[in-house]
Amino acid sequence: MNKLFIATKNNGKIKDFKGLFAKYDINIISLLDLDDSLPDIEETGDTFEENAAIKAETIVKALNIPVLADDSGLEVDALNGQPGVYSARYAGVEKDDTANLHKVLNELEGVPKEERTARFVCVLALAHPNEPIIFKKGTCEGTIVENPMGENGFGYDPIFCPKGYNKTMAQLSSQEKNEISHRRNAMIQLENWLKNK
Repeated sequence: MNKLFIATKNNGKIKDFKGLFAKYDINIISLLDLDDSLPDIEETGDTFEENAAIKAETIVKALNIPVLADDSGLEVDALNGQPGVYSARYAGVEKDDTANLHKVLNELEGVPKEERTARFVCVLALAHPNEPIIFKKGTCEGTIVENPMGENGFGYDPIFCPKGYNKTMAQLSSQEKNEISHRRNAMIQLENWLKNK
């Protein structure tokens, strides 16, 4: 494998993956390197694994090269694992971070601190042409605070306090966040798999 397609337009993710795969002499390309010829991919799965697989398999069929896709989100225990795979559109509108996190806070109103446990989840799907998909999963455990705090990060970061910290993800520096994030933990799982391959 000397070339790998990353199914994202997120510069932060692309940078992380380029750093991970550089030591394996794997050239990274992404959606930013292509024109808009790839089909739009609808995430219709019920799990992070299904959504990551849908993205990876769609692009493998289109390009016939190895593809890495991810799906991620927030699971809140008191909400039976919601918003889960609907994290990006929990309030009904795609990518409205503020509306999404306020919906979570409203639904947790009156829930005591010890019952506000949650985790960020990231599932990576590595797909090769005509081979079974490899899945790697990372999590970051924590709790949901009562009010948004912090200006860094995105999504639910302002209301998520990682375990062992007394500030939210959005109050951490990018470096601090990247050391403990669900995506980082999934990438460690993937790197361990690559080392043993």
